[in-house]
Amino acid sequence: MSHELDTKHLDAGAGEDTADPQPSTEDTAAHRALALLAQHRLVTTPQMHQMVFPGANRQAVSEVLNILREDKLVSYTVLPRSNMLRAWYLTLRGARVVAGWPELRGRTVQPPASGTEASLRAAHTLTAVRAHLAFLTDARRRGDEYGPLDWVPEIAHRLPDTGGEDKLIADAVLHYTATAPRRRQYRAFIEVDRATMSSERLARKLISYARFHDYTPQSPAGRRGTVADQAAMLAWQRFYPRFPRVLFIVTGAPEVSLQRRIEDLRAMAAGHPLVAQMAGQVQLGAAVLEDLEQQGPSAAVWTPLSGPADRRSWMDL
Repeated sequence: MSHELDTKHLDAGAGEDTADPQPSTEDTAAHRALALLAQHRLVTTPQMHQMVFPGANRQAVSEVLNILREDKLVSYTVLPRSNMLRAWYLTLRGARVVAGWPELRGRTVQPPASGTEASLRAAHTLTAVRAHLAFLTDARRRGDEYGPLDWVPEIAHRLPDTGGEDKLIADAVLHYTATAPRRRQYRAFIEVDRATMSSERLARKLISYARFHDYTPQSPAGRRGTVADQAAMLAWQRFYPRFPRVLFIVTGAPEVSLQRRIEDLRAMAAGHPLVAQMAGQVQLGAAVLEDLEQQGPSAAVWTPLSGPADRRSWMDL
């Protein structure tokens, strides 16, 4: 009898939509917030709002962050001279939660050990996030493909063993896809300069990029065949289909001082043989951060570091 009742029950719904509900493919706001903190390491509340909830009330961001804080996954430090602005970061427990997430694969999550350490990192880290947000805002306006995780901070590459430095560490690598007038993918090494080092030291970074551009790892003795052939490749070809353009973003000084720093970068690109060789093959440019924020990176705010100095979009260098 019970079997007949079950059959009738199934038959009664035969004409109805009986598809099982499917889990959402969209990450929760809490998931996105944790991933962003893992990638960018330190983010203020307004910056998190711009990345995760650009069209929502800012209170929604605070609610998500406070819930994560109650679960001891995130914490914050209050920035000095900022009207009590909070900068959020992962705790060690939060870092364990995000370890192995697909969007963070290959990244080493290193949260600050304390609020003091976070505060000491804040000036450079949050300035880099400002630059990232300028690209993100511009991409949304243009309809291009560039998301909150497409700015990858602190990318390191080995350099030749001679010449001092043994690593090139870019402040970030940007992955950007323009959709009009034709679809095109861009990659760029980003250097964020807050005028805290001498202009000569800043310009010397171009030498490191030129060394990486020219670097071919030596084949280990006795190795032949395919492995040896791979070792003969230029080092950058193992990571990028073409060498990323190199973009310097300057801030933290009066306009006249920033323009002098850009002029020194141009002088290095023209005067150093290895950098000049790279400049003939790689797009190099520099811009003022405040110009990116006010006009957008796609505006004519970038000074090429080689050739005519007429300003243009970073895509047209």
